Amino acid sequence: MVAQAGSVHIVEHQRARRTVPGAQAVSRAAHLLRLVTASGSDGAALQHLAQTAQLSRSTAHRLLSALRAEGLVDQDTATSRWMPGPELYLMGTVAAARYDVTEIARDIVRSLAVATEESAFLSVRRADETVCLLREEGSFPIRSFVLSEGVRFPLGVASAGIAILAFLPDHDVDAYLARHPEIPQRWGSAHATTPLRARLRETQSRGFAVNPGLIVEGSWGMGAAVFDRDGQPEWALSLTGVEFRFGADRQTMLGRTLMTHAHELSTRIARARH
Repeated sequence: MVAQAGSVHIVEHQRARRTVPGAQAVSRAAHLLRLVTASGSDGAALQHLAQTAQLSRSTAHRLLSALRAEGLVDQDTATSRWMPGPELYLMGTVAAARYDVTEIARDIVRSLAVATEESAFLSVRRADETVCLLREEGSFPIRSFVLSEGVRFPLGVASAGIAILAFLPDHDVDAYLARHPEIPQRWGSAHATTPLRARLRETQSRGFAVNPGLIVEGSWGMGAAVFDRDGQPEWALSLTGVEFRFGADRQTMLGRTLMTHAHELSTRIARARH
């Protein structure tokens, strides 16, 4: 099972960090690299990167300098902010042939935005996080900007991650929650185990997730899982918008539309990878 394999990979990764020489430095550099790519075209300041990665400024700067020497990150000479480097683009074009589903998903995400008038997104599961791959603006003039390309959230926090986590096997959900006791401290008590499990049950029951402004007050989200050919939730389509656009009556319509588009994308992915 894909989800089961993901859990095994994480355990092996944690074991490797303890036993393989140099693995801790690689792990720290990889964490910084993910933080830089999540910052987008504006880049990120050294202090922010060091604090988020829980590193000293000197350690963070040393690792970032090593990544810059390899072309994986770059530094703006005017602002000193760190941003993705040119080698990432070259690597990405090679990896896209295996992992990227954005080309077969783009028109579906656009159709979802047109049908609902809300901002629509495609996110992918990467280990214990979701990463936004695509964003399409809806026609409604008031928008939420919680999510954009490259932004990461832990599973179970944003609506896409709730939708994915809800349809993972129970043992994977239990293992995920055991690995991340820090999530309620970072994201608030609404993300504690008991209320999160309740949201997962609700998502399983109705088929789509609802995030009632738990990340930013007044900014609501809804998500539906997209499955691979083995029936594992590896992606999600989601919508975000302002609270009054997500009333109970409209939620039903939005949920149906989300699940229809998610089913179409799941079918396309299965055919493309058959």
